[in-house]
Amino acid sequence: MLVLGIETSCDETGLALYDSDDGLIGNIIYSQVPLHAQYGGVVPELASRDHIRKLTPLTERLLRDSHRSLDEIDAVAYTAGPGLLGAVMVGATYGRTLALALGVPALAVHHMEAHLLVPLMRTGQSFDRPAPPLPFVALLVSGGHTQLVRVAGLGRYELLGESVDDAAGEAFDKVAKMLDLGYPGGPAVAKLAEAGEPDRFRLPRPMTDRPGLDFSFSGLKTAVRTLIAQCRTDGRLDAQTRADIARGFEEAVVDTICIKCRRALKAAGTEHLVLAGGVSANARLRARLDAEPTMTIHMAPHALCTDNGAMIAYAGCQRLLGGERADLTIETRARWPMMELRPPAQVTA
Repeated sequence: MLVLGIETSCDETGLALYDSDDGLIGNIIYSQVPLHAQYGGVVPELASRDHIRKLTPLTERLLRDSHRSLDEIDAVAYTAGPGLLGAVMVGATYGRTLALALGVPALAVHHMEAHLLVPLMRTGQSFDRPAPPLPFVALLVSGGHTQLVRVAGLGRYELLGESVDDAAGEAFDKVAKMLDLGYPGGPAVAKLAEAGEPDRFRLPRPMTDRPGLDFSFSGLKTAVRTLIAQCRTDGRLDAQTRADIARGFEEAVVDTICIKCRRALKAAGTEHLVLAGGVSANARLRARLDAEPTMTIHMAPHALCTDNGAMIAYAGCQRLLGGERADLTIETRARWPMMELRPPAQVTA
């Protein structure tokens, strides 16, 4: 089954072709970062309009680069949420209409389930690493989500813990603004942290001094703001100090996540951790988790950590193979708890 995947949940227009026999055939991502950088963040209306402009030419380019044609597509999968509602609606309408025109099945995909599944995807004829045995624990860490989920199968998810306020990615973005690093914030903080001293500023590891698997990053963000104000008042907010603050913040986030992951794996009775979501591209987090002696880590290739069409095509393919289909209704959701999902056999078309 050859599936076209369409991702438009935020500021990246992603399209991909995934074949159930041959793996990932083609993947193309258009980033709107230059468009939104002047505003310091994503402007939803501009994002929606740019998706409209890019979807058709990107589809044509993907097919051309993959040496495939429209009539070879067996199904279309598209992001239906969660995400910016206008942006999601653009991709969903395009995908559902294209499927109708081609006379092939369509499927609405949950954005975070796609992130969860992408480390299991074949990027070609073979897997980069063996797929984790079930059950495993997934760490979903992005701009809008920080969750630990026990996975017993497709659509069989148990929430173990999540952020009660800011997600890790959101905290990275806010700290970037405090340090005047611009947009996108996460990669900018990580780059600045490379020049920082890890031990100069010891920031809080939130909610690690008590039992439980929930996260909270708002207090850490406040601690960074207070530290920056103190350094500015003392006249020592120079370039090295800013790098040291970024490093101290990044170390605190990584330590917190690692502690919670160790607890989650123990609670779930497994050593296998799937790392997914945009923040999973963070080099320090990947290295720290991969070095944990009690964990076997399964990660997506770096290029597939952020939003992309490949993850939508793969997730859609798995559910389509299970018999799931979308009807003619185009239903999108800005908020959509992943725990509401069910295995394909329990879904009525």
